[in-house]
Amino acid sequence: MEHVILVDEKDRPIGTMEKMEAHRKGVLHRAFSVLLFNSKGELLIQKRSAGKYHSAGLWTNTCCSHPRPEESLSQAAQRRLREEMGIEAISEPLYSFIYKVNLDGGLIEHELDHVLIGQFDQQPNINNQEVSDWRYTSIAQLKHEIQENPGEFTHWFKLILNHPEINALIPVQS
Repeated sequence: MEHVILVDEKDRPIGTMEKMEAHRKGVLHRAFSVLLFNSKGELLIQKRSAGKYHSAGLWTNTCCSHPRPEESLSQAAQRRLREEMGIEAISEPLYSFIYKVNLDGGLIEHELDHVLIGQFDQQPNINNQEVSDWRYTSIAQLKHEIQENPGEFTHWFKLILNHPEINALIPVQS
């Protein structure tokens, strides 16, 4: 049984809760989203597997999850990159934000999401239980696809791509 770290709005830990219970109750908890770019400035994205407990079959950032109570964000990001994408990569914190959204299956995602970035120029070795597809793409192409088909992308990924930190960091490519 996996637990998440409950936090206040300043990211101070206030306890732990079983992951599914936290998502049923919509309790604010710590999460992270990793963005890995190749040397061309393209973002590695994944399509969540059909078996995921929420947002199944949607395109999203390279990797996302929750740190365990005994883990740092860096350790958790490295663990999940290995587990989901078969990747060994270092990522660094960029910014964090809070969001709350109702998901499928009566779940509520209420997270303080830490966005981490890094570089990776290889092909991932995906875990098919977690990921059904992957690709590298430009931010400009992603924004176009989201505008055309917003329902094909996770809620948090759309928020991340519209954040000023991402737009300032990555030049929009045509």
